Amino acid sequence: LVPYARPPDHHPVHPPATEKCASFFRSFTSSTGDGFKYLDMLQEIADRQRETLDIDLSDLAEHCGSDNALQTFQEDVQSNTRRYISLFSQCADELMPERSYGAVEEDSFDVLTRQREQAGPDGETGEDVPRVLPEILKRRFRVFFKPGGKAATRTIRSIKAAEIGHLVTFKGICTRVGDVKPLLEVACFTCDGCDFEVYQEVLGDSFNPISKCPSSYCNSRRGGAQPQLFLETRASKFIKYQEVKVQEISEDVPVGHIPRSLTIQVKGDLTRSMGPGDVVSITGIFLPKPFTGFKAMHAGLVANTYVEAMAVTQCKTRYSDFTVSSEDMKKLKQHRKGADIYGRLAQSIAPEIFGHADIKKALLLLLCGGVTRRLGDGIKIRGDVHICLMGDPGVAKSQLLKHIITVAPRGVYTTGRGSSGVGLTASV
Repeated sequence: LVPYARPPDHHPVHPPATEKCASFFRSFTSSTGDGFKYLDMLQEIADRQRETLDIDLSDLAEHCGSDNALQTFQEDVQSNTRRYISLFSQCADELMPERSYGAVEEDSFDVLTRQREQAGPDGETGEDVPRVLPEILKRRFRVFFKPGGKAATRTIRSIKAAEIGHLVTFKGICTRVGDVKPLLEVACFTCDGCDFEVYQEVLGDSFNPISKCPSSYCNSRRGGAQPQLFLETRASKFIKYQEVKVQEISEDVPVGHIPRSLTIQVKGDLTRSMGPGDVVSITGIFLPKPFTGFKAMHAGLVANTYVEAMAVTQCKTRYSDFTVSSEDMKKLKQHRKGADIYGRLAQSIAPEIFGHADIKKALLLLLCGGVTRRLGDGIKIRGDVHICLMGDPGVAKSQLLKHIITVAPRGVYTTGRGSSGVGLTASV
């Protein structure tokens, strides 16, 4: 018998995921080349100048292209984003620099955290269990992955079950925007028998609160009523949470099909970044959401899906985001003094279409809108303008309306097959 000799492995040795994340923070330089981009971000977080750590996927691709051992690093991040958010957060905690001298004064949260860390076992109550503070409680930032410049935008219909856990980028219109509410991340419980504090990290949509105090004083008690744990809201950590409903755009809906929608969970600084009727491009993690309560008995293994938002980009500029420079104001005043300003503004609407002067003037009035009036008896007359265009085929009715959509920030163009539910009914 000839003993089998296993051939030597010639595969390269890949470093662990935590080392890859740490090397990315340490080695990636800024676009100007005068410093390290993400180390500077960590310094700003330490100085309380920012609350988000935005990791650009294009920077990650550039970093992976320079090393053969990191060829699959970017694909791993995009296919298992939730895990790499925790890994990047842990590496950021380890690499977090000291606060700059005189940058900002300590707030109540810093003082409370330092006192809890310095508090040792209490001899009177017999507390020999250390008060361990979760890292997420001391963390003053959130990690977000931003899409690169070459990220392909998909449709809601093309997102399938195979993308569960992946980072996806899609485009849609907001049809329902919920209120911003506090979401519990770390729960703090206080024992009424020994005043011991217990921290519990909330990982999902629901959790089972701790019912027994872990201190030795409460465990050594015999007989009598057992002490209870009460939730301390001031010592717990809450974040901003908002739920948004996004529907696919009318041109992405095939003929004879119903438009599909997705639920978006927005957290932190991304809240209040979308409004009803906004056309947005969203980058987030496509995740399952199992049914709870009575519905779980009938659902079985079936689960709902939602997207945890990482980045939100407005496809149209809002009215509140418009800024008029001094040069633009000079030009506006010059045009105001000119003759027939009404006609010249109307002719600037779709100038490639000849004629239709009266229709263009009507569309100009549609863009400007009317004045809301309130009569003496309390009757309110809205200032909205409605227009009905009728004509033979090929007289540029649709082309004029499409040009209006490019000018109006909140305009939505829809056709007969998409007018049943795409963009026409947007509720708060």
